[in-house]
This record gives sequence, structure tokens and C-alpha cells, in this order.
Amino acid sequence: MKKNKIIVKTKSKSYPIYFGHGIIKSTGQLIKNNLPGVKKIFIICDRKLPFFLLSNLRKSLKKYKIKIYKLDSGEKIKNFKIAHALIEDCLKNNLNRSDCIISLGGGVVGDLSAFVSSLVKRGVRFINIPTTLLSQVDASIGGKTAINSNYGKNLIGTFYQPDFVISDISTLITLPKREIICGYGEILKHSLILDRKFFLWLLKNAKQIINKKNKKILEIAVFKSCKIKAKVVGKDEHENSIRKILNFGHTFAHGFEGAKGFSNKLNHGEAVLLGMITAIKLAYKKNLINFKEVLLIKEHYLNLNLPINIKKFFKKNEINKIVYFMKKDKKNFDEKINLILISRIGKTFSIKLNSNYINNFLYSIYDK
Repeated sequence: MKKNKIIVKTKSKSYPIYFGHGIIKSTGQLIKNNLPGVKKIFIICDRKLPFFLLSNLRKSLKKYKIKIYKLDSGEKIKNFKIAHALIEDCLKNNLNRSDCIISLGGGVVGDLSAFVSSLVKRGVRFINIPTTLLSQVDASIGGKTAINSNYGKNLIGTFYQPDFVISDISTLITLPKREIICGYGEILKHSLILDRKFFLWLLKNAKQIINKKNKKILEIAVFKSCKIKAKVVGKDEHENSIRKILNFGHTFAHGFEGAKGFSNKLNHGEAVLLGMITAIKLAYKKNLINFKEVLLIKEHYLNLNLPINIKKFFKKNEINKIVYFMKKDKKNFDEKINLILISRIGKTFSIKLNSNYINNFLYSIYDK
């Protein structure tokens, strides 16, 4: 690839996303170039990361005073107790507003780290180094920070843009296939909502991403996906208008995740994939998308063995629980459930539906 950087332009801040292979080793130089006032760096990382990733990062930061926090991954660490402990430790070590927090890990670590960064002294420097495919194409872009509540996922948070993002494609090679599929859900989503040409490219190249982890194809997919999301976020930083299209599949997904207690039984990417195909089935049921488009998408799911049937993950008596969490979604402003659907590949629209309708719809497709 000729281009190795894109700029995310929002009203509050513009920042670069750097792409490449092995560029974690350049983190220190990038900080020197972009954030010359940094002296202390707190690294919040996933405890299960391959040793060489943290080692390479530490070597690049030898000119800085660093402290490392290792956390378990998983949605359950996104809570007030852990966020408070991290904030208190930052204050204890006198982390200044010109100093920096680095997130090294997946979207969960990134969400939590960004949340802490936005609160310490009303905002310290923040660098996101996403190490999963899902976090590289989704969570690391757009400035959403979050922790979870007993009432649902990501209901407590702020908007806080990073100072820059490093997407090192080499971090993806060690990921298990399930994690690659998880990230592919967001890549596919970006194509379905805005870029039919990208979707057709994915039809030809998805197996190289999922089964082969082809570095060149992966980098192109990540770059194209990030470019789409950066364009949307640039137009609507705080999700007041067009950014809502990024929620395609997510209202169902958050209901699915909530019904499973945000556990590893169904990860976020799998829930999004299941949520998107469920949303497409809903659009077809209401005659809002034609059969040819539905068939094209469904065949792609089947060819890649992507999650397509809620019956595989849920018992029938769990449907009420799914709808309960959908009603708690932060995008709802009244008693109805707000959904983003597609009328064709590359074209979205929004719709509000009564929760009873959603409940009956899920029952109707359960056995199909």
C-alpha cells in the first residue's frame, strides 16, 4: 500500500491513524513528533497479549518514564471499580495533562483506557494501539469511551478523541480465527452501509482475510474500513445524525450480548454479524429490501460460515431477555426501539418499531 496514514477530522480534534507492519516499534518516535511534551506514560494492556508486543513497545519508549497495568480482557473489566482504581493510581503517580496513557489491546481495553484518559485531570493525552481486527476497524476510531452498567453495555461514557492511533497489522497474525471473524463483522458492516464496491471486493477476498490472514489483503481491508468510519465520524462526531448508521446490526447485537451476560459465549463481533443478518431479515419481512440483495448477503454468510441463526445461540425462552436489553439501548429516546436497516447494499435508513413487534418478529424467525 502506498498510503500508510489517514487523518480523522472531527470538530474537537483531528488525529492520524498510522498503518503498517511492525510499526509498534516506532511508537516512541511518533510520540516525539506528535506529543513533544510527554514525560510519563501509563500503559494499560491486555494481560494475554503475546510477550513480544509489549516488549517492542517498551523498547521504543525507553526515553520515557513508564508504568504498566496488565488487565484481563473481557467486557466485565469495563466497570467503575476498575476505572476508579486506574484513575487513583494515575493521580497517585502525578500523571499530568501533558502526559500520556497508551492502550495496548482490543476494544475493551481501548474503551476503558480512553474513559480513564478523559477523566484524569479532565483529560490527559491518549494513544490507542489496537491489537485485534475488531478494535483496529471499529473501537479505535471515533472517540467513544465507555464502561458497562447492570442495565446494558456502554451506557456510561464520554466522547474523547485519541491523539493518534497505531494500527499494526502484524498484531493480527497471532489472532485465533474466531477473533478474525469477530473483526470481520465490522468490516462487512462498513461495506453494507456505505460502499457496495467494497462489499463486492470482500466477496472475492474475505477467505484470504479469515482463513489465510493474508497480510496484504488484511491491510487493505483495515485501511478501507477505517476510511469509511473516519468519513462518517468526521461528519458527525457526537452521533447526532449520520453517525447513527454505524449502529447497523448493533441494536440487535447489544440485545444478544446482554442476554448472554456479556460473556464469551457470544463475543461482540459475532453478535454484530448475527445482528446484521437479523436486521436484514426484518427489512425483508417489511418489504423494505429486495430478495436479490438478501440472497447475495446470505450466500456470503454461508460461504464463510458466519453466525446466521439465533437458534444456534439462544433458547426460545431467552427472546424476551434479548428484547429487554434492546429496549435499554442508549439510542432509544422513547418507548419504541430505534433501528438502522438497509434498503440495498450501501444504502441505510432508520425505523422505529414497538418492542412487541420486535419480540414477535424474533419468535417468527427462530425456527426458520
